[in-house]
Amino acid sequence: MNTAEPPRITLVLGASRGIGHAICRRLLAAGHRVIGVARTFSASGSDHPAFTPVVLDLSQLDELAARFQDLLEAHPVIDAVICCAGRGRFGSLEEFSHPQIRALMELNFISHAYAARSFLPAMKRRRRGHLVFIGSEAALAGRRKGAVYCASKFALRGLAQALREECAGSGVHVSIVNPGMVRTDFFDGLDFAPGEEARHHLLPDDVAAAVQLILDARDGAVIDEINLSPLQKHIVFKKDGGPP
Repeated sequence: MNTAEPPRITLVLGASRGIGHAICRRLLAAGHRVIGVARTFSASGSDHPAFTPVVLDLSQLDELAARFQDLLEAHPVIDAVICCAGRGRFGSLEEFSHPQIRALMELNFISHAYAARSFLPAMKRRRRGHLVFIGSEAALAGRRKGAVYCASKFALRGLAQALREECAGSGVHVSIVNPGMVRTDFFDGLDFAPGEEARHHLLPDDVAAAVQLILDARDGAVIDEINLSPLQKHIVFKKDGGPP
């Protein structure tokens, strides 16, 4: 980034762990001012002078419109919004309760749609900005025991593609990154994980590098979509049972 320019202000949803945390670290190192949104923050992860932590539970949909408006009033110029909050839950459709289906769709899709609805108008008025969604390889093909999770990521990808068309004349860049299996605590509560060899998984900073590439593209170019995969897909199952 050109240090003669004022620092870009980037809002990261899901900023405290995993991919979101890696995005914050990389952008701070590149000279951005970063506003991070998460349910909780550790002291060691939020003490950078250019980092502003905002405690907000994105699963509480009824609060989001007002809280996002508060963010806009406190930070009238936000140059980029990175939407990467989410959770994984897998199983056959009938293994999900009705509230579990709703909860997964609300966090993985609807909260990000709310964020786009809240921050896009100001970007369009300035005729510049970036909206970047962190999707998943699950947005590219449906998988057994992934019906609800895949649906949430398909919806996010469809939103990104539609907004890309809507925003083409406004100066706002809309992109999505679809990573394969990333070695984070995402898998802590699941019965499978990527293999331990370096070629078996992505690292959070791999995804962060893709986000930085998108943000650094010239104004006249848009990186619509990045599909990012480990060199070799390898899944380790923690207990007996079929693949997710």
